[in-house]
Amino acid sequence: MKQYHVTVLAALITSGLVGCSNQSSIPATGTTELKKTSSDTTPVLPTVAEQNRVQATASKALSQAPLQGQNTQYKVMLGRVLRAPGVLSAPMMMSGAMPRAPKIDFQDTLNGEKYGQFHSNPVVRTAEQPVSTFSIDVDTGAYSNVRRILRSGRLPPRDAVRIEELINYFDYAYAGETTRARPFSITTEVGPVPWNPEKKLVHIGIKAVDIEARKAPPANLVFLVDVSGSMRSADKLGLLKSSLKLLVGKMRPQDRISLVVYAGASGVVLEPVAGDQRFKILQAVDSLSAGGSTNGGAGIRLAYRLARKAYIEGGINRIMLATDGDFNIGTTNFSSLKQLVERERESGISLTTLGFGSGNYNDRLMEQLADVGNGNFAYIDTLNEAQKVLVDQMSSTLNTVASDVKIQIEFNPALVAEYRLLGYENRLLKREDFNNDKVDAGEIGAGRTVTALYEISLVGGTDQAMDPLRYGQKKRAGGYNNELALLRLRYKSADGGASKLIEQPIMKTDMAADLASTTDRYRFSAAVAAFGQMLRGGTWLGQFSYDQIMMLARKARGEDAFGYRGKFLGLVNLAKSLSAQYRVLR
Repeated sequence: MKQYHVTVLAALITSGLVGCSNQSSIPATGTTELKKTSSDTTPVLPTVAEQNRVQATASKALSQAPLQGQNTQYKVMLGRVLRAPGVLSAPMMMSGAMPRAPKIDFQDTLNGEKYGQFHSNPVVRTAEQPVSTFSIDVDTGAYSNVRRILRSGRLPPRDAVRIEELINYFDYAYAGETTRARPFSITTEVGPVPWNPEKKLVHIGIKAVDIEARKAPPANLVFLVDVSGSMRSADKLGLLKSSLKLLVGKMRPQDRISLVVYAGASGVVLEPVAGDQRFKILQAVDSLSAGGSTNGGAGIRLAYRLARKAYIEGGINRIMLATDGDFNIGTTNFSSLKQLVERERESGISLTTLGFGSGNYNDRLMEQLADVGNGNFAYIDTLNEAQKVLVDQMSSTLNTVASDVKIQIEFNPALVAEYRLLGYENRLLKREDFNNDKVDAGEIGAGRTVTALYEISLVGGTDQAMDPLRYGQKKRAGGYNNELALLRLRYKSADGGASKLIEQPIMKTDMAADLASTTDRYRFSAAVAAFGQMLRGGTWLGQFSYDQIMMLARKARGEDAFGYRGKFLGLVNLAKSLSAQYRVLR
């Protein structure tokens, strides 16, 4: 039987401060448990809307009540209301000791929002499993979505935090020569782990060949816009229209633009026109209004038909799906929608997803549709984010230079005892998938960078998570005693064909002696990784705190032309304050 703290809830209802249709089922005073009724085995709770009204009233009372005398108990009871089941809004600020590495029970949903559940990567013994393989990922939607949730006064659900998307939100200015024949440069760096000096951090940076936007192939873009009733708010359809206008401003005469909408039914608002027909395109965008249910499946089918109609041979053919992901009629089954997009990608038309809004936002659907659609996923929470994704990074967003990009790291068991990949849980591949060209993997756009981090324990180190097997055969690395690992990168050219392989060893002799000897990019990426781990519960961070994350990021801020790194510091500080509130109320 779950315990429900309802003393203050009942007091508020019976005093008339808050109305409740289930009032008869709630004890008037002096109890902390809802009793079972004679005809049901579950307690009768107020609706979510009623609980939220109670939460708002309790929050106001909590902020006004002085923390002294009998009011101390009053504050404790109000705090219980604020963290009762179904009440997901963050409580008002309270004073209290700041936690170092709080272990918070995160929700898997947030006010009806949907997130795919996953477990963080475990520590792996190198002697037992020396090879780690994953698909490349250049999505950044998790970072801007986490930012939106934090700014709303809440800590994000654990599964909203995909560490690799937080890390890859930032540019790390990787150098190195790239050509059409070898479209990637690889940068590696090894140094101490900031949250555990007994371990080492392997930083891997990959940069794709850059192509000027004006030299990019012509683009056939189909804007697929959700105009259902769930999109009727300023942070959804209003922001979406403003975002599309930014992208329209960058289109060229050789590009083609069309516009499809869907709600209960779908339809073509704008047949394909040249990209320089801006007045006509903007008129179509301005005409959009929200209403009705959401038949996303029908909209996707129509968008692919229109994209095939305007197909540009040798060009960029892409659908830009802009929605909150709340598909509630038509094809609503998650697997069926993925299969639909998987079938259509064979035609050479990719799918990019742009997420908007809150409340019923379906993060899981948006991320996975982009994955199977050979596109990328971004979450647009502000017009500045739309500028970043659709204007500043337009070339890398649309212009794919390599497909099915896979990374494989083989660690040397003679030097590396254990390893742990930070993030990429949704992108892991089997070892045999690396050489199999039929296995789909990630795409990377022109000039795009990808960063991956491994935490490793060296052989002979004092801080290892697992004991070696008693009867395991000891493996030696032969003549490779200076190699920590071998990095393999496999990719296909944008025009198809068999995959190509790049190999590069990661050397022990290149390992930095201390944190001060590492680069800004190394330390800043580590700070972002620590932040992501903290939001996911901080299991591996020991006593590493939000203050230490901020100090690490501040000293490694480096050149910050658009201020993204400075704004990251503000997010860490906000998460620190919100964590303190949750700690006090638990």
